[in-house]
Amino acid sequence: MANLKLYHAAPSRSSIVRWMLEELGEPYELEVMNLQSGIQRQADYRKINPMGKVPALLHGEVVVTEVAAICTYLADEFPDAGLNVPVGDPRRATYLKWLFFTPGCLEPAILDKAYPRKETPFSGTLGYGDYDLVLNVVRQAVSQGEYLLGDKFSAADVVLGSMIRWGMMFDLLPKDPELQAYVQRLEARPALQRATALDHELAAAK
Repeated sequence: MANLKLYHAAPSRSSIVRWMLEELGEPYELEVMNLQSGIQRQADYRKINPMGKVPALLHGEVVVTEVAAICTYLADEFPDAGLNVPVGDPRRATYLKWLFFTPGCLEPAILDKAYPRKETPFSGTLGYGDYDLVLNVVRQAVSQGEYLLGDKFSAADVVLGSMIRWGMMFDLLPKDPELQAYVQRLEARPALQRATALDHELAAAK
Protein backbone atom coordinates (compact mmCIF):
# COMPACT_ATOMS: atom_id res chain seq x y z
CA MET A 1 0.00 0.00 0.00
CA ALA A 2 1.29 3.46 -0.91
CA ASN A 3 2.48 5.64 1.95
CA LEU A 4 1.18 8.74 0.14
CA LYS A 5 -2.49 9.49 -0.36
CA LEU A 6 -3.81 12.48 -2.29
CA TYR A 7 -7.37 13.73 -1.81
CA HIS A 8 -8.01 14.80 -5.36
CA ALA A 9 -10.53 16.18 -7.82
CA ALA A 10 -10.01 16.90 -11.49
CA PRO A 11 -10.00 19.63 -12.50
CA SER A 12 -8.91 21.46 -9.36
CA ARG A 13 -5.80 22.77 -7.61
CA SER A 14 -5.04 19.23 -6.52
CA SER A 15 -3.90 18.56 -10.10
CA ILE A 16 -0.79 20.57 -9.22
CA VAL A 17 0.06 18.11 -6.48
CA ARG A 18 -0.63 15.18 -8.79
CA TRP A 19 1.97 16.59 -11.17
CA MET A 20 4.38 16.92 -8.23
CA LEU A 21 3.78 13.30 -7.25
CA GLU A 22 4.43 12.16 -10.80
CA GLU A 23 7.70 14.09 -10.75
CA LEU A 24 8.69 12.32 -7.52
CA GLY A 25 8.13 8.91 -9.01
CA GLU A 26 6.90 7.58 -5.67
CA PRO A 27 3.82 5.34 -5.49
CA TYR A 28 0.72 7.15 -4.31
CA GLU A 29 -2.95 6.48 -3.75
CA LEU A 30 -5.81 8.70 -4.89
CA GLU A 31 -8.93 9.42 -2.91
CA VAL A 32 -11.11 10.88 -5.66
CA MET A 33 -13.46 13.56 -4.35
CA ASN A 34 -16.70 14.43 -6.12
CA LEU A 35 -16.86 18.11 -5.23
CA GLN A 36 -20.31 18.50 -6.77
CA SER A 37 -21.64 16.10 -4.13
CA GLY A 38 -20.37 18.34 -1.33
CA ILE A 39 -18.26 15.56 0.20
CA GLN A 40 -15.46 18.04 0.90
CA ARG A 41 -17.73 19.89 3.35
CA GLN A 42 -18.72 16.82 5.34
CA ALA A 43 -17.42 16.27 8.85
CA ASP A 44 -15.17 13.32 8.01
CA TYR A 45 -13.22 15.25 5.42
CA ARG A 46 -13.12 18.45 7.49
CA LYS A 47 -11.13 16.46 10.05
CA ILE A 48 -8.49 16.15 7.34
CA ASN A 49 -8.82 19.64 5.89
CA PRO A 50 -10.93 22.02 7.97
CA MET A 51 -11.11 24.37 4.97
CA GLY A 52 -13.22 21.79 3.15
CA LYS A 53 -11.25 21.85 -0.08
CA VAL A 54 -8.71 19.86 -2.03
CA PRO A 55 -5.88 19.08 -2.14
CA ALA A 56 -4.94 17.36 1.06
CA LEU A 57 -2.04 14.95 1.32
CA LEU A 58 -1.70 12.12 3.80
CA HIS A 59 1.87 10.88 4.30
CA GLY A 60 1.70 8.11 6.83
CA GLU A 61 0.04 9.84 9.76
CA VAL A 62 0.99 13.34 8.61
CA VAL A 63 -1.59 15.59 6.93
CA VAL A 64 -0.48 18.50 4.76
CA THR A 65 -2.79 20.97 3.05
CA GLU A 66 -2.32 23.98 0.72
CA VAL A 67 -0.66 23.41 -2.64
CA ALA A 68 2.62 25.22 -2.09
CA ALA A 69 3.05 23.69 1.38
CA ILE A 70 2.39 20.20 0.02
CA CYS A 71 4.86 20.60 -2.83
CA THR A 72 7.52 22.02 -0.49
CA TYR A 73 6.93 19.19 1.96
CA LEU A 74 7.18 16.50 -0.71
CA ALA A 75 10.35 17.99 -2.18
CA ASP A 76 12.00 17.95 1.26
CA GLU A 77 10.71 14.50 2.24
CA PHE A 78 11.91 12.90 -0.99
CA PRO A 79 15.17 14.73 -1.77
CA ASP A 80 16.42 12.02 -4.13
CA ALA A 81 13.99 13.37 -6.74
CA GLY A 82 16.04 16.58 -6.82
CA LEU A 83 13.03 18.89 -6.61
CA ASN A 84 14.08 20.79 -3.51
CA VAL A 85 16.91 23.14 -2.62
CA PRO A 86 18.44 22.13 0.72
CA VAL A 87 19.11 24.47 3.62
CA GLY A 88 22.54 26.01 3.16
CA ASP A 89 22.32 26.27 -0.63
CA PRO A 90 22.19 29.96 -1.63
CA ARG A 91 19.55 29.15 -4.26
CA ARG A 92 17.10 28.21 -1.52
CA ALA A 93 16.17 31.87 -1.09
CA THR A 94 14.97 32.15 -4.70
CA TYR A 95 13.33 28.73 -4.49
CA LEU A 96 11.30 29.69 -1.41
CA LYS A 97 10.45 33.09 -2.86
CA TRP A 98 8.66 31.56 -5.84
CA LEU A 99 6.87 28.95 -3.76
CA PHE A 100 5.40 31.77 -1.65
CA PHE A 101 5.05 34.32 -4.47
CA THR A 102 2.62 32.14 -6.41
CA PRO A 103 -0.20 31.91 -3.81
CA GLY A 104 0.71 35.23 -2.20
CA CYS A 105 1.01 37.45 -5.29
CA LEU A 106 0.31 35.82 -8.63
CA GLU A 107 -2.93 34.01 -7.77
CA PRO A 108 -4.53 37.00 -5.99
CA ALA A 109 -3.54 39.30 -8.87
CA ILE A 110 -5.09 36.93 -11.42
CA LEU A 111 -8.30 36.48 -9.40
CA ASP A 112 -8.67 40.21 -8.85
CA LYS A 113 -8.42 40.66 -12.61
CA ALA A 114 -11.03 37.93 -13.16
CA TYR A 115 -13.39 39.33 -10.53
CA PRO A 116 -12.77 43.10 -10.35
CA ARG A 117 -13.48 44.86 -7.07
CA LYS A 118 -16.29 47.40 -7.04
CA GLU A 119 -14.01 49.96 -5.43
CA THR A 120 -10.32 50.50 -6.14
CA PRO A 121 -8.30 49.51 -3.04
CA PHE A 122 -6.18 52.14 -1.34
CA SER A 123 -2.61 52.18 -2.61
CA GLY A 124 -0.45 49.69 -0.75
CA THR A 125 -3.28 47.65 0.75
CA LEU A 126 -2.86 44.79 -1.74
CA GLY A 127 0.05 42.55 -0.84
CA TYR A 128 0.91 41.97 -4.48
CA GLY A 129 0.95 45.64 -5.53
CA ASP A 130 -0.77 45.53 -8.91
CA TYR A 131 -1.36 43.07 -11.74
CA ASP A 132 1.09 44.62 -14.21
CA LEU A 133 3.88 44.68 -11.66
CA VAL A 134 3.34 41.01 -10.80
CA LEU A 135 3.24 40.07 -14.47
CA ASN A 136 6.48 41.91 -15.24
CA VAL A 137 8.27 40.21 -12.33
CA VAL A 138 7.08 36.79 -13.53
CA ARG A 139 8.05 37.52 -17.14
CA GLN A 140 11.56 38.42 -16.08
CA ALA A 141 11.92 35.35 -13.86
CA VAL A 142 10.88 32.80 -16.47
CA SER A 143 13.08 34.30 -19.18
CA GLN A 144 16.35 34.08 -17.22
CA GLY A 145 16.90 30.40 -17.93
CA GLU A 146 15.18 27.13 -18.66
CA TYR A 147 13.56 27.12 -15.22
CA LEU A 148 13.30 29.47 -12.24
CA LEU A 149 16.66 28.23 -10.95
CA GLY A 150 18.40 28.19 -14.30
CA ASP A 151 18.83 24.63 -15.54
CA LYS A 152 17.46 23.10 -12.30
CA PHE A 153 13.80 22.13 -12.29
CA SER A 154 12.22 22.32 -8.83
CA ALA A 155 8.96 22.26 -6.91
CA ALA A 156 8.83 26.03 -7.42
CA ASP A 157 8.36 25.44 -11.15
CA VAL A 158 5.51 23.03 -10.44
CA VAL A 159 3.71 25.63 -8.34
CA LEU A 160 4.38 28.75 -10.41
CA GLY A 161 4.15 26.93 -13.74
CA SER A 162 0.75 25.49 -12.89
CA MET A 163 -0.61 28.93 -12.10
CA ILE A 164 0.77 30.39 -15.32
CA ARG A 165 -0.73 27.53 -17.36
CA TRP A 166 -4.10 28.06 -15.66
CA GLY A 167 -4.01 31.82 -16.14
CA MET A 168 -3.21 31.52 -19.83
CA MET A 169 -5.84 28.83 -20.34
CA PHE A 170 -8.57 31.20 -19.17
CA ASP A 171 -7.08 34.33 -20.80
CA LEU A 172 -6.27 35.85 -17.42
CA LEU A 173 -2.59 36.02 -18.32
CA PRO A 174 -1.37 37.18 -21.73
CA LYS A 175 0.17 34.61 -24.06
CA ASP A 176 3.45 36.48 -24.13
CA PRO A 177 6.46 34.81 -25.78
CA GLU A 178 8.26 34.51 -22.44
CA LEU A 179 5.33 32.84 -20.70
CA GLN A 180 4.52 30.59 -23.64
CA ALA A 181 8.12 29.41 -23.97
CA TYR A 182 8.28 28.60 -20.25
CA VAL A 183 4.99 26.69 -20.35
CA GLN A 184 6.14 24.75 -23.41
CA ARG A 185 9.26 23.65 -21.55
CA LEU A 186 7.13 22.47 -18.65
CA GLU A 187 4.63 20.68 -20.87
CA ALA A 188 7.48 18.72 -22.45
CA ARG A 189 8.13 17.05 -19.09
CA PRO A 190 6.90 13.43 -19.06
CA ALA A 191 5.57 13.74 -15.49
CA LEU A 192 3.27 16.63 -16.44
CA GLN A 193 2.13 14.78 -19.53
CA ARG A 194 1.28 11.72 -17.42
CA ALA A 195 -0.55 13.75 -14.77
CA THR A 196 -2.54 15.62 -17.41
CA ALA A 197 -3.53 12.45 -19.24
CA LEU A 198 -4.56 10.73 -16.01
CA ASP A 199 -6.68 13.70 -15.00
CA HIS A 200 -8.36 13.83 -18.40
CA GLU A 201 -9.30 10.17 -17.96
CA LEU A 202 -10.63 10.89 -14.48
CA ALA A 203 -12.70 13.86 -15.65
CA ALA A 204 -14.08 11.90 -18.60
CA ALA A 205 -15.18 9.07 -16.34
CA LYS A 206 -17.53 11.29 -14.31
